[in-house]
Amino acid sequence: MLSCSVIIPTLNEELYLERTVRRVRALDPEAEIIVSDGGSVDRTVSIARRLGVVCLSGRPGRGAQCHAGAMRAKGEILLFLHADTLLPDGAFAVLEKQFMEPDTQLATFRLRFDVDHWLLRAYAWFSRFDSVFTTFGDQGIAVRQDFYYSLGGFPDYPLFEDVALLQAARHRTTIVSLPAAVTTSARRFVRDGILQTQLRNAGLMLRYLCGVSPHDLAAAYSPEPEPVSE
Repeated sequence: MLSCSVIIPTLNEELYLERTVRRVRALDPEAEIIVSDGGSVDRTVSIARRLGVVCLSGRPGRGAQCHAGAMRAKGEILLFLHADTLLPDGAFAVLEKQFMEPDTQLATFRLRFDVDHWLLRAYAWFSRFDSVFTTFGDQGIAVRQDFYYSLGGFPDYPLFEDVALLQAARHRTTIVSLPAAVTTSARRFVRDGILQTQLRNAGLMLRYLCGVSPHDLAAAYSPEPEPVSE
């Protein structure tokens, strides 16, 4: 059986982290879980420590945080999972079956949102097809550890670190769409408006693909709202 390390980058995720970690443990108690924090000022780090997972602290930036987690990971398969994203039933069995295929180097889950809206359903439906416009880190990225390192890992980008890694992978292999969907939070869509968020994201992506630096684009991509403890 292939060993798996689940790497969760966090920044002020106290409202989501515990359920995500508990979901991973319920599905595979043996999976290594690494929380790579980028300077949270809420209870994220204390929650991670209470749950007994490996907890790393560093500067903010999802690319750097994911790579720090990968450097610490022991698993043959690295699964990069956002803190607000829940794995589906049988997730590790799906991964095991797919990665038993020797040609599989990198795979992503399909997407489902925790809010029901036709635009979000349409967006999620396209996640079964791999392309630069339909495959992103919020789907969960599973990759063989040696292949991850051969790609150079996640770049130190504040934005589009997932797009850059996936672009590099496409030059070397076929990205597999797994026949199961993660459920991710639609909080940004709810906060900023579904259509407005989609249009803004598309505009940022086009500018990135045209060569604009992710560091310059990051200013246009507003941070997540601060969590409010219940």
